[in-house]
Amino acid sequence: MGIVAGARSMTPLAMVANAARKGELPADNGAPRFLAHPLVSLGTTALAVYELVGDKQKSAPDRIIPPAVVIRSLNAAFAGMALAPRRHRFAAAAAAGATAAIASYVTFSARMRSMRDHSQASTGFVEDAIVLSAATAAVRA
Repeated sequence: MGIVAGARSMTPLAMVANAARKGELPADNGAPRFLAHPLVSLGTTALAVYELVGDKQKSAPDRIIPPAVVIRSLNAAFAGMALAPRRHRFAAAAAAGATAAIASYVTFSARMRSMRDHSQASTGFVEDAIVLSAATAAVRA
């Protein structure tokens, strides 16, 4: 989830909240109960969709500005904690948060290189497909 958050900050929370709502998280997970509430699932999904759309806009801020990196790291840490067994939730949160910070810079660099030859929208759609596939795999693992 750290890698996913590096590219799309809200996708990890949306995927975990939806899995929690459906009862698809592992039995011994570190997810707080409120994550399974339908309004939390709806809200995080709405924010993730907004981010997917907004990412294609020319006015979208860079993902590597300090506040964005902090938010990505916190979201990844929360998602990592929610997916991990309770006894490993703090280690999972730390690993996911640190990975998100690093992945923010790596995915930003890759996107900027791709945009030299392709449009912001087309590179964004490719990135979305990769991110959504990775997030789905992480939640199901």
